[in-house]
This record gives sequence, structure tokens and C-alpha cells, in this order.
Amino acid sequence: MRLVRRARAPRRKEIQPLGPAVVERMRAASTQRDATMLSVLAYAGLRPSEALALRWGDVRERTLLVQRALALGAEEDTKTTQHRTVRLLAPLKSDLAEWRLASGRPADDKLVFPNQAGEPWSVAAHQSWRRRAFARALTAAGDIKATPYVLRHSFASLLLHEGRSVIYVARQLGHDPRLTLTRYGHVIDELEDQPRADAEETIRQARVPHRVPSQFPPALVTPTGPAGGRTENLSADRPSATMEPAGIEPATSCLQSRRSPS
Repeated sequence: MRLVRRARAPRRKEIQPLGPAVVERMRAASTQRDATMLSVLAYAGLRPSEALALRWGDVRERTLLVQRALALGAEEDTKTTQHRTVRLLAPLKSDLAEWRLASGRPADDKLVFPNQAGEPWSVAAHQSWRRRAFARALTAAGDIKATPYVLRHSFASLLLHEGRSVIYVARQLGHDPRLTLTRYGHVIDELEDQPRADAEETIRQARVPHRVPSQFPPALVTPTGPAGGRTENLSADRPSATMEPAGIEPATSCLQSRRSPS
């Protein structure tokens, strides 16, 4: 009998997480909705399917509850079928609070990122978003090559820079610890004997030179009085009548959603 050697599996490329400076350049070139979604992906480590299934009731005081994912326009259980809580970093908490306010304070059972009809995105809608909005953000950040899923590695990198254990990072990502060690082992090696860096402070420092467009119009400044003084129009604190719709681009229909088993 002739023995045949099994072909070796192709070697997985080393992960190169996008740093907060790159993420913030992407956010600054995005709408408020898309910038918030980028924050959820990069600063909470959710898979795109999990982010699109996130509801406001899942946003807690200190954590995000990840208990469903979006597949083919319908809600299903998460990839590993295991629910988890993810640490809610302060900058992301602020982004979500501002987006909820701009969205009209939706109820807890509403999606954080719905389409224009308030329903889950379809596959076609997500693909359109990747080709257009996400691609524009990558170009603005320096013609970066990445996918929405890659942003998940940014969160892992932030935690490892804090000195968190492999088990902690694995639990946050919904991974097996062995997979986490295999996937991020080179990042851990590079951080050996390096000073620790607080994740929230790292994000704040990256945000200093950037500003994400708001759903609210800028203050209107007009000359007043004989001395030509300038004053701000207080009505600028209210949402614009032409506020950008919160739906996907372009509008597409979605399949009927269903809740996963609790």
C-alpha cells in the first residue's frame, strides 16, 4: 500500500490589528451611524453579524450583552452559540449614547443599527455598505486594506496592551483560549517587557486630532449689534430637520427577523 502524505494546510497570515489612530481616521471620514458601528467593531470586538443584531437593551452600564447574530437578514444565535458580556469602554459608551440621542432615543427592544424600515440589514445591504461606506473610510485612513471583521482584532490588541491574560481576551472575544493564543501569539511576544497602556486612554489620545461628524448642525454664528459682535444660535442644539436617515445605503429590503433561543 502506498502512503500519501497529507498536504499541509496553508499557513495563516499574522494578524496586523489596526491601531486606534487608524480607526479614528476612519471614523472621522464616516457618518455618525457608521462611525459608531466602527467603534463597536474596533472597541468591543464584536463580529459584524453580532454588531448588526445588537439591540439597545444589550447596552448596559459597563458591558455589552452579545447574545445574537445576524445571518441572511434574520437573527440567529452567536457563532459559537455562547452568549457573553463584553467590557464597555468609556469612549464607546459615549459614542453609543450620542448615537441613541441622534436616533430619537429608541426603545430597548430596537436595533442599534437598523435599516431605514427599522429592521435588520439584508446581505445585499451589508455588502453595499462594505463596498461604499466602509471602503471610503479605509481610503480616508490611508488606503488601508482591511475588512469589517479585521477591526475585531483592534479590541484584542488594546486588551493585550493593558496586560490582560489570554483567558480574559478569549472570553471577551468569544474564543477558545487556545485559538486566541495561536492568533495573537506574535502580538503577545512583541509586548513582552513593554509598558502597559490603558485602553480607554489610548483611544482618547487617538481622538484628539479627529472629530466625527455629528447628526446635529454646527452652531450658527451671525453678527449682531452695532459693534459687530457674534453670537451663537441656541437652536443649533436641536436636531436638524434634514438629519441623515439612519438606514443602510442604498435602501434594501430585509428578510423577516427571528429571535434566537435565550
